[in-house]
Amino acid sequence: QVQLVESGGGLVQPGGSLRLSCAASGGIFSINTMGWYRQAPGKERELVAAITRGGDINYADSVKGRFTISRDNAKNTVYLQMNSLKPEDTNVYYCKCERIRRRLTEYGMDYWGKGTLVTVSS
Repeated sequence: QVQLVESGGGLVQPGGSLRLSCAASGGIFSINTMGWYRQAPGKERELVAAITRGGDINYADSVKGRFTISRDNAKNTVYLQMNSLKPEDTNVYYCKCERIRRRLTEYGMDYWGKGTLVTVSS
């Protein structure tokens, strides 16, 4: 059974940094796009950053220049380095892995993590 385990959230002061990690496990053959989304109460979930298996990256305009996404395909892990954090970055951050395949012959399925809370406050 595929599982995504997120870590790295917490409380940080404005201007500080955090690094989120999301490790996928469960007999995985390959993962297509890995990404981070965030959702504030009462709002829709929005893309923060995503990275394809080949390394193409997409960032939300609000985080460009401050956040960096990376992945380790050998470890099935995606990271989000968040610098110069602002109070408006306070959110629950969710990891999403698209088209996780457990064998070559299957199309694959999308999975979400349970979320990790990031709070930026003095």
